[in-house]
Amino acid sequence: MLGDRNPTARALTVLELIQGSPGITADRLAEGLGVSERAARRYVATLREADIPIVSVRGPYGGYRVGRGLRPPPLVFTAAEALALVMAALDGHHDADDPSAPVGSALGKIVRSLPASVAEPVRAVREGADPVPDGNAPRPDPATTAALVQACASHRSVRLAYRSENGNAWDTVADPWAVVVRHGRWYLLCYSHTAVARRDYRVDRVGAVEELAETFTPPADLDPVAEIEAHLAQGWEFDVVVDVHAPAHRACAWLPRDLGRLEPLDGSSCRLVGTTSNPYRIAERLAAVPVPIRILGGPELRATVRSLGRRMLAATEDHEP
Repeated sequence: MLGDRNPTARALTVLELIQGSPGITADRLAEGLGVSERAARRYVATLREADIPIVSVRGPYGGYRVGRGLRPPPLVFTAAEALALVMAALDGHHDADDPSAPVGSALGKIVRSLPASVAEPVRAVREGADPVPDGNAPRPDPATTAALVQACASHRSVRLAYRSENGNAWDTVADPWAVVVRHGRWYLLCYSHTAVARRDYRVDRVGAVEELAETFTPPADLDPVAEIEAHLAQGWEFDVVVDVHAPAHRACAWLPRDLGRLEPLDGSSCRLVGTTSNPYRIAERLAAVPVPIRILGGPELRATVRSLGRRMLAATEDHEP
């Protein structure tokens, strides 16, 4: 049953059924729509009035099919399909939002062909997300993403159900400023009224979104990507303090901003300062730094680096065959 969907949406569903099952009969159309046969025939008539060549064949093997016409039948996407397609393109291509590039041009054609009710959240996600892609990150729910982007666009506060990396769950009220795609991960940059602070939440960990009546004004001259980069290394459980024997402009090639900020010490060295919930990830990145470093803190990071070092040394020892 399709409930209270509008006639245009039902007519498009009829077209999708006919495209998927050429020769489908009126009674099967009616069953798929959850309406009477008379109503199903009325939606077929709506398609014909829109110059879509629906032909019918009488007899025991007859039914409806899309005939040959001057124009090919239009593609029919559900809202979930269209959102997933746009999100996949944003994940995988830097030029997905560039109308002059092949991927951006193709996406533009698809969005323009969609009914207004489907195209609106799709267009909002495409225009409101800032892509910086990676291929292995978890994918957020399209409906949740669309709700957050629309709340960002309308400057409406939201109530979120959230689950952290460690499995802790809580609800929070937040002002959603922007949705940012960074290396394939989708983040919500917001002001949390519960934490009374700026926060960046992983969209794939948002379980529910409730748009509230309250409105907000985002910060002036907000740079969402820069904010996300700056905040990813703040507010976690374990401290990160590391001296690096290289100037900051060189060290940034090995230590990206999500690990912490690089503070110049003198002309030849700098200090990495941040926090993390995963000391092992920091230890792995530090192991790849090609210049001398000194780990000052915190104790969890120092212990993790020692453990990793012992394991690497053990891997070089001779063993009995």
